[in-house]
Amino acid sequence: MLSKRLLTSIAAGLVASTCLATAAWAFQESPILAEQVAAGALPPVEERLPVKPAVINAVEVGQYGGTWQRGYKGPGDRWGPTKLMEERVLKWTPSADGSMELTPGYIESYSVNETSTEFTFTLLEGLKWSDGHPVTTEDVKFWYEDIFLNPAITPTIDPTFSPGGKPLTLEVVDERTFIIKFEQPYVYFLTILAKDSTGEPSLDRPSFLFPKHYLSQFNDKYATPEELAAHVAKYNLEKWQDLWGSSSPVTGWWANPDLPVITAWKIESPAPADVVSMVRNPYYYAVDQEGNQLPYIDRIEHKLFEQQETFNLMIVQGQIDMQSRYVSLADYTFYKENEARGDYSVVNWIGATTWSLLPNYNTTDEVLRTLLETADFRQALSIAIDRELVNELAFSGLAEGRQASPITGSPYYNADLEMHWAEYDPDTANELLDSVGLTEMDADGYRLRPDGQRLSLVVEANDAAHGPKLELLADNLADVGIEVLPRIIDRTQWDDNRDNNNFQVQWYPFDRMSVVPADPRNIMGNDSYAAQYYVWYSTDGESGTEPPADHPIRSIWAAWDKASTASDIATADAAVNEMIETFVTSGFVIGVVGEETVPTIVSNNFHNLRSGLVMDDVARGIGLGQTQQMWMSE
Repeated sequence: MLSKRLLTSIAAGLVASTCLATAAWAFQESPILAEQVAAGALPPVEERLPVKPAVINAVEVGQYGGTWQRGYKGPGDRWGPTKLMEERVLKWTPSADGSMELTPGYIESYSVNETSTEFTFTLLEGLKWSDGHPVTTEDVKFWYEDIFLNPAITPTIDPTFSPGGKPLTLEVVDERTFIIKFEQPYVYFLTILAKDSTGEPSLDRPSFLFPKHYLSQFNDKYATPEELAAHVAKYNLEKWQDLWGSSSPVTGWWANPDLPVITAWKIESPAPADVVSMVRNPYYYAVDQEGNQLPYIDRIEHKLFEQQETFNLMIVQGQIDMQSRYVSLADYTFYKENEARGDYSVVNWIGATTWSLLPNYNTTDEVLRTLLETADFRQALSIAIDRELVNELAFSGLAEGRQASPITGSPYYNADLEMHWAEYDPDTANELLDSVGLTEMDADGYRLRPDGQRLSLVVEANDAAHGPKLELLADNLADVGIEVLPRIIDRTQWDDNRDNNNFQVQWYPFDRMSVVPADPRNIMGNDSYAAQYYVWYSTDGESGTEPPADHPIRSIWAAWDKASTASDIATADAAVNEMIETFVTSGFVIGVVGEETVPTIVSNNFHNLRSGLVMDDVARGIGLGQTQQMWMSE
């Protein structure tokens, strides 16, 4: 399970001031780049690197070259490749014992004042974008004044960047140093930066940084209406604001080869291609412990597939070099049996996800919404599920039945909350359903809603591989008179349905359960079980749907408001635990199976992927393994 030392690593990272230093050495580079230098197409490596590059200690010093082969499922599958290489001002990295710790990214140093109201960052001297243009605080100022504070692009500032309702402010000290300020203490700010950077509107989200020299042409503070209209027409969009966002053809690195980045690789051939390719960034700012510019691997290619069977065949045929995304735990035995045939090994991580039924408490179906808002109905849904059966049949017995709550080893773990409403008890579930008035049945044995319709729940999943899991859940709930109608849709529509409040229930990987304050928004309802309530909260009532005055979600929000303005970590953590307890005991999300083994397919010529690390969105999934230091042998 997750290392019990996680708490120590976080506490140290929150208050540390770190300066990167490197020994005096001659830098080495990929032969591909050396050829370009010799041809005059690139400056020498020492001119492309910062004066003191960041150092990523490789598990083993590797060799240059190779093309990393992966699979992907279409244009909407942008987050998988993104997590391979995201950069943050601070990011989670694994310590020697596997616990998570905060380390500097593209900065030389950072410091926090005694009251946790001012956070000072100094960029690496000589840091450059992938096109060779210098990275300076002009890019930080552009982010702050022209994007973050631009209501046309950022109509709502997320509460995680405006604790107590007061947005952060920026002071630029010089071309490399800037200070972020808050009106009250914010002890979790660095933790939040490591997870979500400074949020939308981009895809790779480099904290505080947007390349002004390139993106200003798409910004209304610099471009004329006519120029913006031309961009809109070029990309076939509806309005110029659509040029900005994670799925934008401009600020989404996944779609735009011209976008300057600071990541280890950049896009070469975008989706929707049969093979999406990424190539190394010649200006990447980090080296290994011997002065070799990273990354080691030259290219990453993602081959398009649609069906799980196709992906599994790619694995057995040796077409996947390293990948955990879409590696199904239900097929674990199959993967192990074919290791020799496919010339790979299965490396296991630990999932911080609880696979859950995510009801929509803002559904437009008023009858269903009333039922969902009834605690006894939620409890009945939860205890009607045989979690051990689901674990054995759909997860190869390599997970555990549990509630959606912090995982074992998290500083916020609570054994009682883990099993809240998680014991299989169909008899009590039937009694609870009777007690809320659902006593009438149709000819097929399903309960009738108060309006006389059959009590049915449309449950959406974003991959056909989840179908067998939904069938198991359907059988369980049918036993207590509730019909489940599984619906398999693609990832883009699945996400859009939450954005547009257009779903009843989703099969959802409820994550961010290792370091909860790094992203508390799932628990608060954002992009989750009560998105319209969260919009109301985050816009101070200007948009969204107001929850009833006595709704428990208000207590969750109040607890976060307390945590995000606390003057010390102990007080903040107490409020976070209060928030978690209200969320779990209210039973808003029906956790089913979690803390699962996360299998990763690793070719026998692919090196430096550690085993036993935590797979969580907080640490950017596989990105915790520091993909820049992974390498391939011939």
